[in-house]
Amino acid sequence: MQPFTTLTSTPAPLKVVNVDTDMIIPKQYLKTIKRTGLGTALFSEMRYKEDGSENPDFVLNQPAYRKAQILVAGDNFGCGSSREHAPWALLDFGIRCVISTSFADIFYNNCFKNGILPIKVTPEQLDALFDDAERGSNATLTIDLENQTIKGPDGGEIRFELDPFRKHCLLNGLDDIGLTMEKGAKIDAYEDKLKQREWA
Repeated sequence: MQPFTTLTSTPAPLKVVNVDTDMIIPKQYLKTIKRTGLGTALFSEMRYKEDGSENPDFVLNQPAYRKAQILVAGDNFGCGSSREHAPWALLDFGIRCVISTSFADIFYNNCFKNGILPIKVTPEQLDALFDDAERGSNATLTIDLENQTIKGPDGGEIRFELDPFRKHCLLNGLDDIGLTMEKGAKIDAYEDKLKQREWA
C-alpha cells in the first residue's frame, strides 16, 4: 500500500449528501476482484450520459477537477452496502483523500485499508472547504497527515482528529497484510518451534 504523508491537490466539490456506495461504484461493476481498472466506472451514473458520453456538468468531468486527488463531499459519505469496490474505484481514479462531516462506518474503515484518508470536519469547516474547492484550479489544499492539518489556499488551517493506529498505518503504507508481515520474524520463529516439536 502506498504511504500517505502529505498531499497537495485541487479539491473537487461534490455537494451531495448521503452518497452511497452504489453511486460511487454501481453494482454491475462488482464482478471483478481486481483493485485496478475501476476508476473509469467511478460515479458512472452521474459521470456519463445514457449514450456513454461524458456529462459535462459532473464535477470530475470539468477541466479543473479531472486530476483531483481530494474530494470534498456532503454528509454521510459512503453509506449503503459494504462493498470494498468503492474505495478501490476512488483510489484507481486518483482520489487519496475524502473530506466530509461524516462517513458510513464500513466505508470509513475500508478507506484506511486501501490507502485513502477520510477526514471528518465540522459543518462550518466543510462549508469553508467547499468555498475553496469551488474556486477550481485557482485553489489547492494541502493535507499533512503527520501534523493532522488541512492548509487552504489563503493560508488558513484546519486541524483534524485521527486514531493513532490508523495514522501509523497510513504513514507507513501498512494494510492488513503489511501489518502481518511486520511480525514476520516472530511468525517464522513460531513455525520453527512447531517443526521442532513435530520432530522431537
